[in-house]
Amino acid sequence: MSSTPNIPAPRNEPVLSYAPGSPERDAIKAALKKMSGEVVDIPLIIGGKEVRTGKTHPVVVPHRHSHVLAHVHQADARSLNQAVQAAERAWRDWSSWKFEDRAAVFIRAAELLAGPWRQILNASTMLGQSKTIFQAEIDAACELIDFWRFNVSFAEQLYANQPISSPGVWNRMEYRALEGFVYAITPFNFTAIGGNLAGTPALMGNTVVWKPAGTAALSNYYTMKLLEAAGLPPGVINFVPGDAVMVSERLLGDRKLAGVHFTGSTGVFQTLWRTVGEKIAHYAGYPRLVGETGGKDFVVAHPSADPEALAVALVRGAYEYQGQKCSAASRTYIPQSLWPEVRDRMIAMIKDIKVGDVADFRNFMGAVIDARSFGKLKGYLDQAAKDRGVSILAGGGADDRKGYFVEPTLIQVKDPKYRTMCEELFGPVLTAYVYKDADWRQTLKLVDGTSPYALTGAVFARDRAAVEQARTALRDAAGNFYVNDKPTGAVVGQQPFGGARASGTNDKAGSILNLVRWVSPRAMKETLVPPTDYRYPFMGAQ
Repeated sequence: MSSTPNIPAPRNEPVLSYAPGSPERDAIKAALKKMSGEVVDIPLIIGGKEVRTGKTHPVVVPHRHSHVLAHVHQADARSLNQAVQAAERAWRDWSSWKFEDRAAVFIRAAELLAGPWRQILNASTMLGQSKTIFQAEIDAACELIDFWRFNVSFAEQLYANQPISSPGVWNRMEYRALEGFVYAITPFNFTAIGGNLAGTPALMGNTVVWKPAGTAALSNYYTMKLLEAAGLPPGVINFVPGDAVMVSERLLGDRKLAGVHFTGSTGVFQTLWRTVGEKIAHYAGYPRLVGETGGKDFVVAHPSADPEALAVALVRGAYEYQGQKCSAASRTYIPQSLWPEVRDRMIAMIKDIKVGDVADFRNFMGAVIDARSFGKLKGYLDQAAKDRGVSILAGGGADDRKGYFVEPTLIQVKDPKYRTMCEELFGPVLTAYVYKDADWRQTLKLVDGTSPYALTGAVFARDRAAVEQARTALRDAAGNFYVNDKPTGAVVGQQPFGGARASGTNDKAGSILNLVRWVSPRAMKETLVPPTDYRYPFMGAQ
């Protein structure tokens, strides 16, 4: 802890429009053209040095899977040992840096991303993860910039949280880095999550071993290079793409493991937690486990809801970025009185949605991330087409001949516990259950009890009493709760993100709460004039 002179006040990065004729549209088109003509050789980065193991996996364009963007070198046992050793060496110096010097790296990284690096990260995210320019802009540019700016401000607030001192005593709190390394495991769907999960512990003085998702390796590699350009010292973050099971087995088995920062599936996080639990006596300390996992996010509508606003929120919430958001609307409960209008509005919008190459800005959706995701979703759709009491009202098609394309799909079910109402699909599939208007309160209980997850949810109602009923009944059903809005689109500094139950530890990315997990406080008491007599006043003569 130290003084933090004149840290710039954080601000949310403005989202650029990319409208025809705008300079940013020209810039992203040029970046896409350049990057599409390259095949990048992506190394591991350990202790600031590039490491090539010779064993590589390809990164392909999901909407044109014959197009290879990069070959990613895969970590092996030797390189993982090197990464842990590099993190340990770097920790000795980095953990003792003054806060403002560490903060300067991330403040500079944010400004570089807002300027000359913006279209590099946007283009690599569009091509490697099949995001439209709008979805890339709000993720790879704006959200990551916001994480880096606001986390510095949150850290400043944390360091300023100091105990009181009584007369003759000076009390202080030192917020130390954790003793050991942090293992960051990041997903494919948000480039910003990669930069945040590795960057937040580093800001607090920790050193990190970062395993990115293979399908996001291109944008995550450029994120790593950006941090280096901003002045991040060698070994503070070590970039080690590779087989998830092998990497985790090695890193979770290390005595110096100080924490795990994770975003991904519930099943994987539970496996990580179980492994740490089994090895708990082996570690030098108790590792911090921070995870944001699955979701089965809901939108529940009251009979007083605005049907037009509801329909738009459902289409955007369910189908933006192909439904590949932990927060995407996946199940909805709509009253009989509103259903015909909401259904017809949604079907009209779905028919109007264009799906294809994200370099064509007329497309609202791209492809799902890979063959495994495509196969899973196609399996659900094929089964839904056969099952009784299930109607596919729009979409339902899937075609992987050129890209992993799944149509935006609206399903209606008679059984509110049908599998697509309960299980996480992670694709552009929304399932609707229509309830009797008089069953509003019972429906709220149904929403709360259907899913093991509790990430995001929304209520639509113009009746304020209904909003309060939903807020109370669904208090534990969502860590991020929206009123008359889609359940996606949390903004750093405005809606800290995270959920509980099977959705994670709810440590709220984009808030001071997350930063607390990456420090080990030390309370210090200094007595200014120590006593020189062991006796207390009460011991005086009678």
